[in-house]
Amino acid sequence: MANVVIIGGGLAGSLLAIFLARRGIFVEVYESRSDLRKTKVDAGRSINLALSDRGIAALKRVGMDDYMLAKAVPMRGRMIHLPDGATTLLPYSGRTGEYINSVSRSGLNAALISEAEKYAEIRFFFNERCIGADFETATVEFASGRKINAETIIAADGAGSAIREALKAAIPEMKTEQNFLDHGYKELHIPPADGPNKFLLEPNALHIWPRHQFMMIALPNFDGSFTCTLFIAHKGNPSFSSLNDEQSLIEFFQQEFSDALKLMPTLVKDFFNNPTGELGTLRCNPWHLDGRALLIGDAAHAMVPFYGQGMNCAFEDVCVLDSLIEKYGFDWTKVFSEFEQLRMPQASAIQQMAEENFYEMRDATADPVFRRKRELETLLEQKYPDYFSKYSMVTFREELPFTRARDLGNAQDRLLMEICKNITSISELNIDEVYQRIKSLKAEN
Repeated sequence: MANVVIIGGGLAGSLLAIFLARRGIFVEVYESRSDLRKTKVDAGRSINLALSDRGIAALKRVGMDDYMLAKAVPMRGRMIHLPDGATTLLPYSGRTGEYINSVSRSGLNAALISEAEKYAEIRFFFNERCIGADFETATVEFASGRKINAETIIAADGAGSAIREALKAAIPEMKTEQNFLDHGYKELHIPPADGPNKFLLEPNALHIWPRHQFMMIALPNFDGSFTCTLFIAHKGNPSFSSLNDEQSLIEFFQQEFSDALKLMPTLVKDFFNNPTGELGTLRCNPWHLDGRALLIGDAAHAMVPFYGQGMNCAFEDVCVLDSLIEKYGFDWTKVFSEFEQLRMPQASAIQQMAEENFYEMRDATADPVFRRKRELETLLEQKYPDYFSKYSMVTFREELPFTRARDLGNAQDRLLMEICKNITSISELNIDEVYQRIKSLKAEN
């Protein structure tokens, strides 16, 4: 009988445990944190996640899609908040039923752990922080002093993966690259209202306050509150370093986010008590050591959160890994090798798009040309069943590789932006002619 040790009991690790157990594999999951079902999640570390079709497809395969969607809030588009207080909704898709879902990270993780514990093949060990591994002796060491035998290790222990560091020591030619944005993030909060209408903002939207050099977003929660995130530079003016007291913070929000400020009674407390997070992209090569160890999810390809695909991509990793076990059985060398070949280009593509989408959200969403382009894309999706914007290809077509979504999507974006630069209203356009130009573009790409 096969045995696998998973380092990391977060979203990817707990979902992977379920997939492996369903194939009769005995799994031990070692998680550095306490059992989050029994302890309160640290303030400032509960940023919501955007669950979309790729992630939903993975949950469906283990029968958890309906359960999680029942606890999610649909977001049908981006609600843009301009400095003068005006708002504009930019739909994610022109098709009915295509939207993303705001879900609680901790709630989803807790649900996955509880589901995993229903399997006799799975055991969780909490408060066990991995500090290293020796692949020659097949042992893993933890900060607690525990040492375990682990002939097959799958690391789902995030961007700071200890197993990845051990692989670097075991594979001298391994390359690792980490690129951080000049910006960091701070989690803030809008509470629910009293009374039947719990939401103080439109609930079925992802709210964005784009301000070119910085931005704030807000995602709805099931209880009527919103989880807000301020993205701003670490240094400069304005920056986290310049917002160093209550007066500077309030003045900044009055000037830039006045409509949100009146909804945030705990702003000062949240800002100065919650940690400041880093925003980075991690690339490494290789992801595996023959059949002994494999990196998945953020441990292999951490990305900035601006396409909302970090979790969805990690869940897709799990599905691909499961399909390769179906193909090769427990020949881990073949499974891990082909997994890397299949997933590395896809991870690289969505990492690139996530970085680009930061600047789109921060800058372009306030640009009239960009807003015309989104309006045009919505009309094209409403009229032509075979047209998909880049966002729709990434988010609503789980069968389409990220590489294809990137390449075709970028070509479409260039064409539509050029068209929209030369008009003041999309009513000036012949939509059929635009569609024919896109069809020609698809043939070329």
